[in-house]
This record gives sequence, structure tokens and C-alpha cells, in this order.
Amino acid sequence: MRTLWAPWRSTFVSATRDGGCIFCDAPKSDNDEEAMIFARRGGIFGMMNRFPYNTGHVMIAPYRHVTAVEDLSASEWEEMRCLMSDCIGAIRASMKPHGFNIGFNVGRTAGAGFEHVHMHIVPRWEGDTNFMPVLADAKVIPEHLETTFIKIRDGLKRR
Repeated sequence: MRTLWAPWRSTFVSATRDGGCIFCDAPKSDNDEEAMIFARRGGIFGMMNRFPYNTGHVMIAPYRHVTAVEDLSASEWEEMRCLMSDCIGAIRASMKPHGFNIGFNVGRTAGAGFEHVHMHIVPRWEGDTNFMPVLADAKVIPEHLETTFIKIRDGLKRR
């Protein structure tokens, strides 16, 4: 049997859900590194997904608690678009993915873990979906979350 090391998962597995909203609570932190917030711009911010689908999985959200995409303001949309573009450039330069999945899960039925509109950017590599999820019901994330956070944060500083 092989051991997959993913110590950050223990926080998620053992966490008590208090009904709060991560996208409302995280930006209130005075420690962006601890909150995994790599960018703050006007009315929006970008943060790492602590439980990523793939290495480099990031999320962009407005500070304002908005539950419907159509309720985003024009400035929030534009800021999200600009940060999305910058994130893709930073991830492309530092991680060399072959592609990206970009989108929104709106509502619990659609897979949203929080009823706060947020965009997902998921870097993809050829072969990143292999036998592990199918046969072992396990997803391998090959890079520590903090290492990826630093790559993206520093990559954005260079843009």
C-alpha cells in the first residue's frame, strides 16, 4: 500500500462547520498568508482553494456577499476578469499547465460549498486525471499548498 501525504486535509476533515461563509470570513483576517489570500483588489480578492481539485486551484470572489452571478456589479465583474487573467498568466509562467478549467458553481445543487458567488480557476495537465481517482478513490496533489500559494502570489507581483 502506498501512502499519500496530504496533511492539510486533516483541517478540513476535522473542522466543525459553523455555518459561516469562508468568502466573508477569510478577508477579515489580518494575515493574508494564513488565510491563503494572494491578491486583494478593489471589491474582490483571490485565494487558494484549501481542498483543491488540482495543484494551483484558486478562487476569486467579491468581498460583498452575493449569492447570484447576475447580482455582481459591473466593477466586480471587471475586477474578477482582470484578476482571472493575471492569475492565469502567473500560473502559466510558474507551473506550465496544459490548460485550465474556469467557471462558477452557483447554488448547492450545482456543487457550490458556499452560497457566495466565486470563480474557480483550475490548472490542468495532460494525464492529471489518471487511475488513482477511479481505482483508489484518491486524488494526488503533488505540491504543498503553501508552495503553490507563494508561486501564485509572487507571480502576480511580477505582472
